Amino acid sequence: CCRCCRCCRCCCGAGGGGGWRLRSGNGSVSLGAEVPGCVHTALLRRGLIQDPYYRFNDVMYRWISLDNWTYSRTFKTPFDVRKWQKVNLVFEGVDTVAQILLNNVTLGRTDNMFNRYSFDITSVIQEVNFVEVRFLSAVSYAAEQSRCHKAHSIPPACPPPVQKGECHVNFIRKEQCSFSWDWGPSFPTQGIWKDVRIEAYNLYHLIYFSLTPFFGNAQQWHLEVESVFDVVSSKPVAGLVTVIIPKLQTQQTFSVKLQPGEGSIVLLVNINKSSDVEAWWPNGHGKQTGYNMTTTFVMEAGYQIEKFSKVYFRTVELVQEPIPGSPGLSFYFRINGRPIFIKGSNWIPADSFQDRVTYDTLRLLLKSAADANMNALRVWGGGVYEQDEFYDICDEIGIMIWQDFMFACALYPTDQSYLESVRAEVSHQVRRLKSHPSIILWSGNNENEAAIATNWFSIPPADIGVYVQDYITLYVKNIREIVLSEDRSRPFVASSPTNGLESVKEGWLSQNPYDTHYGDTHFYDYSNDCWNWTMYPKTRFASEYGFQSWPSFSTIEKVTSPEDWSYTSNFSLHRQHHEGGNFQMLEEVGRHFKLPKSPDPVKKFKDMIYLTQVMQAQCIKTETEFYRFSQSEIIKGEGHTMGALYWQLNDIWQAPSWASLEYGGKWKLLHYFAQNFFAPLLPVAYEDKGILHIYGISDLHVDHKLTLKVVVHSWSSLEPVCTLAKEGVTVKAQSAVPVYNESISDLLERCRNCTRKSCVVTFCLVGEEGLQSPTNHHFLSSLKDAVGLEKTHLSASVSKQDDIYIFVLQTTAIAPFVSLDVGNIKGRFSDNGFLMTEEKKMVVFYPWEPTSVEELESSLILTSLLDVV
Repeated sequence: CCRCCRCCRCCCGAGGGGGWRLRSGNGSVSLGAEVPGCVHTALLRRGLIQDPYYRFNDVMYRWISLDNWTYSRTFKTPFDVRKWQKVNLVFEGVDTVAQILLNNVTLGRTDNMFNRYSFDITSVIQEVNFVEVRFLSAVSYAAEQSRCHKAHSIPPACPPPVQKGECHVNFIRKEQCSFSWDWGPSFPTQGIWKDVRIEAYNLYHLIYFSLTPFFGNAQQWHLEVESVFDVVSSKPVAGLVTVIIPKLQTQQTFSVKLQPGEGSIVLLVNINKSSDVEAWWPNGHGKQTGYNMTTTFVMEAGYQIEKFSKVYFRTVELVQEPIPGSPGLSFYFRINGRPIFIKGSNWIPADSFQDRVTYDTLRLLLKSAADANMNALRVWGGGVYEQDEFYDICDEIGIMIWQDFMFACALYPTDQSYLESVRAEVSHQVRRLKSHPSIILWSGNNENEAAIATNWFSIPPADIGVYVQDYITLYVKNIREIVLSEDRSRPFVASSPTNGLESVKEGWLSQNPYDTHYGDTHFYDYSNDCWNWTMYPKTRFASEYGFQSWPSFSTIEKVTSPEDWSYTSNFSLHRQHHEGGNFQMLEEVGRHFKLPKSPDPVKKFKDMIYLTQVMQAQCIKTETEFYRFSQSEIIKGEGHTMGALYWQLNDIWQAPSWASLEYGGKWKLLHYFAQNFFAPLLPVAYEDKGILHIYGISDLHVDHKLTLKVVVHSWSSLEPVCTLAKEGVTVKAQSAVPVYNESISDLLERCRNCTRKSCVVTFCLVGEEGLQSPTNHHFLSSLKDAVGLEKTHLSASVSKQDDIYIFVLQTTAIAPFVSLDVGNIKGRFSDNGFLMTEEKKMVVFYPWEPTSVEELESSLILTSLLDVV
């Protein structure tokens, strides 16, 4: 919040004397438009196009992106121009290539979606003004840039045909996935995607304001307050700056002198030693305490600015040091001096059209991450630097952010004009975002070190040196240099995956960026059995891994017609942007489940959707649990895994993808599983050479003496075959420790009449004062081979209690993977996709919008594995 006593701001977006007009290149289409906004949403709002996500519209509407559109409007100046020394027209975000004119005078051009553009209009502005933003098609521009690049080719030229995308996205500083990705459509938007305003001021103007906390050797917090000014006075401007943090009894006043032109001042505020500063902690590790702070600038001639902010105190270190008994180096984060196991996922843009991403959209998705026990997300480098509200919410709810710069899966040019644009982008984004405690790491790019090291683009060995040089120029000599000069408070890595310090040692490009002894890894394998934990790398940090599934039928239904409702329909093939993805899911499902054979094609499609979600949830559960139980051990030099960020959290549209949240926010079964496999206390089982091992995993800050309960069920009965309670099990704080092992044959012998195919093992950890882990399960065989499973009769009664709804489920037999689905009613359940081994179970529904018992009862679909035919 900023209160200006002697400056003037007016918004040119929605208000201010008439709206914006939008017209196509030849003027044949002309309509009203919103700012912030884009061409697609303007056409949609006025009924000139259908939902761009409907059926095959991503291809049908290519013409929109290939045209050149112009935004224009007339506005009255709401102040007397003569009273102000300088007047600027400021665009927070222009998407992407445009010529900007005011009163038919060209102010300048834009070519970077991630930059902020400020144009001096002091000599051009009049009482009534006409502003025009003339866009050039991003697709045409990217192609032209590629054609003009004579030095050497910059691969990849185009996306794979399965993505139905556009080419040369690496030649334009724009959301990389807007030209298509393997989970998303091609909608290269044009528009004014962030706020536009006019700023008028005398003497001086505050452009950026940031707060960076540091914890000194004297065990005292201090705060760096940095202010970037534009000083329009011809001589220095002197004055006083007062910083007040009432709750911390801290008040300091500084004499400052601002030099003419653009420059910054850094003030060092010492926090009162007698104040008890509460640090900011990640979700699950403490509170997210923030303090209100007021900074007042009182300069000559009474020109005053008052700035209200929230300040958070936390430290972050990326620890890369030798590990006893292992080659290589560790790779983990220490927050406020405490090592934290990173649990979470990867974030992609929440919509192809950024103006549709509201505060409520962000809140819903981020709250769902926190509700599933996540403490971190990686903002992936092929999307956008998210809006301020995104990071505000993460600060508030304790979601740490691994922040990529926006470069992904490609090589990039390094000519002078491109580098200058990138430098401006990086400087702007770091200044804009560095006050957020949630951001714990800057990362130069997504997978570009790996792309060169493993030669994704088949570059002849003789030519590779040029690309290595480009890589170092872009990420090290430019991006890294700027980050280090702008922000000393958090670590930087050049790429992900990377070998961290080992990559640096090898000249910034390691020979094998997937080396499990260093840094972070990305891992995907669709050809092996995902239930087999031995196929996963015992890495220091897993920053990407995943499996696909289909979104719910209710989500798909919104963008389809009945002829699309089959796994092999044209629509199903069209929406799958990952080569062979639909077949890979079938193969993975078929390893452990019987494939649907219903004669009713719609039933068969719904069964298939359900099975892909079950399979995805079970696969990522197996892999994530493997990473969690590997945190405290080194085996054959590998281990000490300290992070698990699966790919991916959210969806950009309604399609098969790796996401655990569907477009619109509905939880897939994977997200419910994540709530359990990321639980702060969890027992995990795995088999090795016929031995069943159970580990106790804890993110809690103190050791606990617990009881491990192991129950063996026969598939044919709700009565347990045998139970075991192992008391006095110590689970150490923030670690993974073995708590039980027994050979499967001994276990089955003890539990008479049990075989691998006829029985299943469940287990949980129980402590004092209600401390309890989720109940976990271990399958002794594939479920398609299970003996004794009977088709159950599942029923539910629904009742309302305050703002929530209680579902009481009843079953007549053991029911694997029980799914509750209430169609389009927005909300989430307390549990879903579970193994039901008792006759009754209570599940809570948390609605996200008003609903009723009647609506829930009529929408409810209960499915378990034996309902698939």
